[in-house]
Amino acid sequence: MDFDPKKYIEKSVEEIRKLIRLEDSEKVLAACSGGVDSTVAAVLVSKALGRPIKAVYIDDGLRRKGEGSYVVKVLRNLGLDAFIYDAKKEVLQALKGLKDAEEKRKAFREAFYTVLGNIIKEMDAKYLVQGTIAADVVETVGGIKTQHNVLEQLGIDTAKYGFKVVEPIKDLYKPQVRMVARELGLPKDISERKAFPGPGFAIRIVGEVTWEKLEILREVTEIVEEETKDIEAFQSFAVLLDLKATGIKDGKRSYGYIVVLRVVESTDAIEAKFVEIPFERLRRISKRIIAEVPQISRVLYDVTDKPPATIEFE
Repeated sequence: MDFDPKKYIEKSVEEIRKLIRLEDSEKVLAACSGGVDSTVAAVLVSKALGRPIKAVYIDDGLRRKGEGSYVVKVLRNLGLDAFIYDAKKEVLQALKGLKDAEEKRKAFREAFYTVLGNIIKEMDAKYLVQGTIAADVVETVGGIKTQHNVLEQLGIDTAKYGFKVVEPIKDLYKPQVRMVARELGLPKDISERKAFPGPGFAIRIVGEVTWEKLEILREVTEIVEEETKDIEAFQSFAVLLDLKATGIKDGKRSYGYIVVLRVVESTDAIEAKFVEIPFERLRRISKRIIAEVPQISRVLYDVTDKPPATIEFE
């Protein structure tokens, strides 16, 4: 059956108005990362209520360079009342000492929603809008990996955080979300933006998350995204392993981290295939990383599909 984004928007607007009274529009907060899912969810609710709603970008320290200012600018251009909230201290403290991937995901979830609960309380609000999609629910409920934004489907009562969650696109997969984004007239930078995980670099750092590792991965990520921006892919990113290897720099022994490049094509994130990048391109990326990020000694390329692997490492 063909998906009609226009009809979906009309249906969604009706459902949102049944859930949130128009006079309660000031009691709504959207959590927005700048990705297509959370942005579509926020714009749908704003459209349904007929006025801008508040949208928060949580600066948790786990994002790309300059991401916060970029996202807030985009959200404001879309008519949302957007702002940044600094939660680096709370989130990094929650992740401190954790090495297991699932423990990190769950710790991030608890810190993330505790912060949002505090913001909701300060606002005297009661609704939190988020961009949970069908793939998030399928993977979490199926036990593949915990997506941080899946709560009620696991029996987690959001009342403990002080809000009621609103998930207007939770029955859509990524291709459908992009169709809705285009129908809403969102800019291509949003509608076609490559996916980025909710817990950010916390699951692109294998092992314990530290500020040093985050800063290293930010630098590597910038290079990888620049060098692969013309490659058609669902995601292209770098993973920092919890391993070091001997290298040679300036004729002397060095001992640095190992990074893995991951570029995959997919439609819904349920399945994915690695992209066959020409060796000359990989060589260029590797040379740039080694030259510009001194803490790195080795660059690898992942040639594993999903399944048997997941897209992310953690």
